[in-house]
Amino acid sequence: MKKTSLNVLIARLRICIAVLVAVIISLFLFSFTIKKMNDDFLKELGIQKSDADQKISGSILGGYIDAYGLKNAKNIALGNRAAVAKDLLTYTKQYVNTAAFKKEYETLRQNNKPETLKKPETPEEMRASMVKLAKEFIVQSEGYLKNATADTKKIFEQNLEAAKKNLKDAEDPNNKNVRAYTQNYQELVKSFEESNLRRSKQWEAEYPSNHLLFVKVRLEQFMNETNNIDFSAELTEKAGKKIFVNKDYERKGNRWKMAFRAGKDVVETSRAFVQEWLNEIK
Repeated sequence: MKKTSLNVLIARLRICIAVLVAVIISLFLFSFTIKKMNDDFLKELGIQKSDADQKISGSILGGYIDAYGLKNAKNIALGNRAAVAKDLLTYTKQYVNTAAFKKEYETLRQNNKPETLKKPETPEEMRASMVKLAKEFIVQSEGYLKNATADTKKIFEQNLEAAKKNLKDAEDPNNKNVRAYTQNYQELVKSFEESNLRRSKQWEAEYPSNHLLFVKVRLEQFMNETNNIDFSAELTEKAGKKIFVNKDYERKGNRWKMAFRAGKDVVETSRAFVQEWLNEIK
């Protein structure tokens, strides 16, 4: 094989392992008690344990892929990538069961908790607010009138009369606005309560108190996006970039393409691992 072709192959393998690690760290999450594993494979990847933990948390909780800093990906790519995938999955499974990760998840959960909508004021409170504002406007208008010039006196006199009329209307037991509000008050309260309940349920569904249920969504997403991948799909080069000959494949999402590049051995190993997780979720 020519030197140029060899370099291209090595570069492609390096991309494959980077994509592999990104997919695993960003899509895989679960929590069970397991024996502490040997994390020497992290040294092989050229990454510190603390950095790996941050990448797992950031990728899973933030929803982005972080493969930056994997210094030795090229060397791992030349070895058994399926074995590395399993090591990463096992490590991730171990890490997300730690107190540190659970704390980060709970912080994320609470930060996304919707504020409870304040119960609408009662008709009595509404009338009291109207009266209060009207009285304040009268005092304000009297102050302006007291300091008015000959040119502005008439305007402020009109403002004061309007303020007094507003107060009279607010104190009127038959005020049509207050009466209409009173008639619809119970429905308004019900609407607010239903809105609070709906928003609370949506939050609990997206960020359940049991973080294993948060994990389940990630696992199912991975299984759906790596299903029926044609690993024999033909590629061609266009403008220095590898693309699928099959246009339907080229229109696939980024995660499908990541899985394709990671390779059949990696994906099948990972899918088997994830399916076991899903079977254990109750």
